Amino acid sequence: MKRGEIRWYKFHPPDKNRPVLIVSRDSVINYLNDITVVPITSTIRDIPSEVHLSREDGMPKECAINCDHIQTVPKNKIGNLITSLPLPKMEEVNVSICFALEID
Repeated sequence: MKRGEIRWYKFHPPDKNRPVLIVSRDSVINYLNDITVVPITSTIRDIPSEVHLSREDGMPKECAINCDHIQTVPKNKIGNLITSLPLPKMEEVNVSICFALEID
């Protein structure tokens, strides 16, 4: 498990099993029971706090990483690997997280 991986995660009802992007830094993941993730949704709003993903990124359909919904979740509930994002896409995620949290 490492930063930049997209994996399955089962959220509490009424939500569902959905992909999440791991954003915790690699150096701490092995030491924590909880990690920080960003949910991925098929609802695309084309706003600066989202990063668009497609089949070219290894996703089954068009979707968006929604940086307005960053969450810390139990690491042991993280599921199978879907894909890993390359550095340029993670740089887009970093910009979107800064926008969502109003970090300059």
